[in-house]
Amino acid sequence: MLDKPIVVPMQRSDDCCRIEFKRRAGQTVVDRLYQAGCCKARFSAADEAVLINTAGGLTGGDHLSWTVRLKERTAATITTQACEKIYRSAGGVSAQVETNLHVEAQASLFWLPQETILFNGSDLVRRIEADVADTGELLCLEARAFGRKAMGEEITQARFADRWRIRLGGRLIHADDLRLEGDVAAQLRRPAIARGGMAIATIAYVSRLCEAKLDCVRACLGEGGGASAFSGKLLARVVAGDSYQLRKILCPALECLTGGKPVPKVWAI
Repeated sequence: MLDKPIVVPMQRSDDCCRIEFKRRAGQTVVDRLYQAGCCKARFSAADEAVLINTAGGLTGGDHLSWTVRLKERTAATITTQACEKIYRSAGGVSAQVETNLHVEAQASLFWLPQETILFNGSDLVRRIEADVADTGELLCLEARAFGRKAMGEEITQARFADRWRIRLGGRLIHADDLRLEGDVAAQLRRPAIARGGMAIATIAYVSRLCEAKLDCVRACLGEGGGASAFSGKLLARVVAGDSYQLRKILCPALECLTGGKPVPKVWAI
């Protein structure tokens, strides 16, 4: 009698990274850092962390968790070493990414990762939860590119589910759910979705100064996007033909919101 073949399950990532910043001697410094598996953090400065997924991308069954906490009167920028890549998923299982951001009183967090690139057959479920104190400031950017235009890629089958929840002083001020499934390229061609653009971005800015910066942001976005400010937040949507055109719109808009601070240097690599 022949032995049954041994089926070895494929290796999957289930890892996390947690960073806490505190104030010491008038400066922002790292208080705690925990990293496991493929989730890593490196610091280009005491107050700027670069997140790295050493697995090189995500596929079905992978799960990553990022948590950032800023204690009182601190300021930090978080970015990523490269664009996160979401590859084809097998077996109907989603890749999952969870982001948890905590901003305490008089603290300021700029969450500025590079784009997420989704390939044909990919399946991604992402959740972003943010809690901001009444006197805190949060700038949260998430950009997505559906394929690479220069490579002639078209996303005819994929699934992307994006869930945002932002609270200010314990009050829910932003709830956003986006879901694209099936022939994503055809959906993006619809005028009410992306007018044929392959790259989209959402900017959420929580601050007492949000309304004062609205005109500046709108001027930077031009015809590539729109913005509004209400309930203690500024919200902007951006659409572009590809990642390069998207960045040309995003960079001046982000500098407007950060008070002239340029985007992280790793964006230029």
